[in-house]
Amino acid sequence: MKFPKPHTLKQIAQLIDCEFIGNEDFSVFGMNEIHVVESGDIVFVDHPKYYDKALNSKATIILINKQVECPEGKALLISDDPFRDFNKLTNHFKPFQSANKSISESAIIGKNTVIQPNCFIGHDVVIGENCMIHSNVSIYDDAVIGNNVTIHANTVLGANAFYYKKRTEGFDRLLSGGRVVIENNVDIGASCTIDRGVTGDTIIGEGSKLDNLIQIGHDTVIGKKCLIASQVGIAGCVVVEDEVTIWGQVGCTSGITIGKKAVVHAQSGISKSLEGNKTYWGTPAQEARTELKEMASIKQIPDILNQIKKNNKI
Repeated sequence: MKFPKPHTLKQIAQLIDCEFIGNEDFSVFGMNEIHVVESGDIVFVDHPKYYDKALNSKATIILINKQVECPEGKALLISDDPFRDFNKLTNHFKPFQSANKSISESAIIGKNTVIQPNCFIGHDVVIGENCMIHSNVSIYDDAVIGNNVTIHANTVLGANAFYYKKRTEGFDRLLSGGRVVIENNVDIGASCTIDRGVTGDTIIGEGSKLDNLIQIGHDTVIGKKCLIASQVGIAGCVVVEDEVTIWGQVGCTSGITIGKKAVVHAQSGISKSLEGNKTYWGTPAQEARTELKEMASIKQIPDILNQIKKNNKI
């Protein structure tokens, strides 16, 4: 998420009332999670396990809960609670704006696009040409939808990321200031939910087709010409490369990659990255041929045991 205009390190420190290490005029251009962070961005870290990853990332401003040696060419913001202060910055630069109309005046809707009754189109949404948005679809603020897109009834684009920090008093939600981006020629079925990025984009690539009842988590990127069947659940920060097929009721953990042209059979559980150009099945998902061979071998065990008993009697 980029700021409307650059800020100085001192200005950012004043916004969250924290100390800083570095030149007070050090330029700050935005804020992002570590997997999408760029030079000029703020990234936050609040656990020693991830200090090195954050300090050595592309981020040039690290919001951290311990005073450490500052890497050359970077700056530090020292906070007793980086999670809280990251939320403060999100709320400052991307505050929630309530709506008083079903279709915001700031929304841009392209030529020949049909919006059926009872839809909600939020602030600064952009919808391309020749789209069909069926009834009761909710498209939250800042979503970008390309041309020739069909979205069926009751789908929600742009709900909050499922990202919480456990505290003694309960769970604290990380605010979401990112977007949902739907590229050209995408079809989305009924009652799908596609969460917005925390600071970046959740993307559905050109030509991909989603069935009904699918959940796509925050910051996940679906490639081009993918097919995803009903009741698939994909967690946040997943990369699904081009032309992947995922059949019904597959569950996928966060932060992994599914390689190009992979096929994942129904009811599989994906717990780690999968290579492309292979077919997978089972939980945890592995190559389908291997899994089927193992199952066939297991079925032979009773016969093998009976044969052993017979041989022992002899």
